[in-house]
Amino acid sequence: MRVVLVGGGGREAALAWRIARSESLSELYVTHANPGWPDRAQQRMVGSPSEIVALALEVGAELVIVGPEGPLAAGLGDQLGHVGVPCFGPTRGAARLESSKAFAKEIMAAARVPTAAALVVDCSDPAQVEAAKGRCAQGSVVIKADGLAAGKGVFVCPSPVEAAAALQQVSSGRFGDAAERLVLEDLMEGPEVSVFALCDGERVVALPSAQDHKRLGDGNKGPNTGGMGAYVPCPLVGQVDAAALVKKIHLPVIQEMSRRGTPFRGVLYAGLMITPAGPRVLEFNVRFGDPECQPLMRLWDEDILPWLHGAAVGRLPEGTPRFAEGASCCVVLASAGYPLTSDKGRQIPEPEVGQDVVLFHSGTIRDERGVLRTNGGRVLGLTAVAPSISAARARCYEELPGHLFYGAQYRTDIAATAS
Repeated sequence: MRVVLVGGGGREAALAWRIARSESLSELYVTHANPGWPDRAQQRMVGSPSEIVALALEVGAELVIVGPEGPLAAGLGDQLGHVGVPCFGPTRGAARLESSKAFAKEIMAAARVPTAAALVVDCSDPAQVEAAKGRCAQGSVVIKADGLAAGKGVFVCPSPVEAAAALQQVSSGRFGDAAERLVLEDLMEGPEVSVFALCDGERVVALPSAQDHKRLGDGNKGPNTGGMGAYVPCPLVGQVDAAALVKKIHLPVIQEMSRRGTPFRGVLYAGLMITPAGPRVLEFNVRFGDPECQPLMRLWDEDILPWLHGAAVGRLPEGTPRFAEGASCCVVLASAGYPLTSDKGRQIPEPEVGQDVVLFHSGTIRDERGVLRTNGGRVLGLTAVAPSISAARARCYEELPGHLFYGAQYRTDIAATAS
């Protein structure tokens, strides 16, 4: 199978690593630069949806796999569909489950999926803005930019003072069009877990659960980030529980989307909070999480392409994908200044790693002399497999010191509560 993989970050590096091991792969083309691509990957520098479609037609792609959410929200899936190329990733209309938090709330209400009560605010309407200020004055609120904000448009505000400051920040223009509308949710309490399902428009298949670590600092302190580490599986949700949650949450959403004429094909990622009243949806994403994808791909234990192609064409294989026993953990190394800025150009050491550890590149580049350097916010994802979560976690932190670069930031407590 000839495959085009869209994207160039850590998630895509993990997908490429797994795809390159697929028995059914004949050729793999990647659309962005990444020094960590597997040897089988052929790099083509294309960015816009039209350029990606042209590449797919040029190489005779039988499947395009879209890693990041941006191209999906821009309609890449629609454009590929128009020329008959299967796309693992939803159409623009279906991608609104991620690109509009207000739309996701509407769908969840229609599908009777449990989530927090929310107020949707049009920032161009002074009356609605005043209503938002009134809600913030009560505290215990989560303020979200409606549109895509690279995982940084969410503010958890226990107190009225924090809520007022967050409302001012999210309304400052920092998030552009993404904050033309806001969603103000009641603050829920409990641990978070990520539950993924492959979807072919009608059927859903649960994958192992994961737990991400969004905050920059240990103990979930500091600003929100795109994710500082993750592990699979999460003991809060075993595989039997994951299948039950997918039936309760993902399937009604897929059915509602189909009823509206926008069938969802790809992977639907539900970010859940396990509250005292039961699991509640925090958000939906329409692609694999980053960094959850890294440990998930390390444990995937069979040819991945029949599953991704089956979702894309509306015919998932029977049964469920096979995953290896044990656990996998990913610890992210980020550059100085992240998440507000990124310190680029720092040399990255390149020691050998053990066979149980894979180093996925997120924001790296090689200079004209071949030296590996930092080139983004999240730089590397050390990802280990082991018989247990605690052992996988230990292997990550054993390997980590050899890869430290100037100003590197990382958490020391990834998977600590599950070990």
